[in-house]
Amino acid sequence: MSDGISIESNLRLVEDRIKTACERAGRDPSEVTLVAVSKTKPFSYILEARKAGAKEFGENYVQEMMDKIEEAENIDDMSNVRWHMIGHLQKNKVKYLIGNTALIHSVDSIALAEQIEKEAAKKDVVMRVLLEVNVAGEESKWGFESDSVKDACKSILKLPHLKVLGLMTSAPYTEDPETNRLFFRKLNTLAHELYEEQLIAGQDNDFRLPVLSMGMTGDYEVAVEEGATMVRVGTAIFGNRNYNV
Repeated sequence: MSDGISIESNLRLVEDRIKTACERAGRDPSEVTLVAVSKTKPFSYILEARKAGAKEFGENYVQEMMDKIEEAENIDDMSNVRWHMIGHLQKNKVKYLIGNTALIHSVDSIALAEQIEKEAAKKDVVMRVLLEVNVAGEESKWGFESDSVKDACKSILKLPHLKVLGLMTSAPYTEDPETNRLFFRKLNTLAHELYEEQLIAGQDNDFRLPVLSMGMTGDYEVAVEEGATMVRVGTAIFGNRNYNV
């Protein structure tokens, strides 16, 4: 119990809702990966979620992620977790993620992809990434426009140390998750078009392709119904965030 929050209970509730959404959509729940978003939350919350079965953790800020990875280094329970970078990524922070992050969700420009290529080449690793798509066309959001993603994939295919597994989006904040259904459906269609045209990876040992990272606390059930293979849930697991700390 953390500050009156039962992380285990919250995690079970989210997992159950994912399962129910899959049943409504005729999907196998094993097709959906839950990424527990622990930004601004202490490492003790991550440990609690891990003990409850969470294995995938998402962070928005590079420094916070690296601090938590360091804390996890000598803890047996944390040895098999995977870390996801889901927030806006600055080029000068890329070097810290190479070799430490299972998946970067937020590649939102060719320039950023080229920086990842440069840093991954130094360590001779292939970095798995998703392209972030501003599918709703919001001025406040990062990401490729929907009609530019295909050209972006063609450019990034030429980078030998990047492997594009799929697409990510952050849909508009809404009180009614149904209003985001059309955006999730659009991203699903786009991802499968790129997959069929072999513009994103055809197979991967660790992830079901194409990866569709979409849906957060307010709308993850609708996202699952529309084909999400990853949902990024923070508040529903860890409680509201206090950004004044």
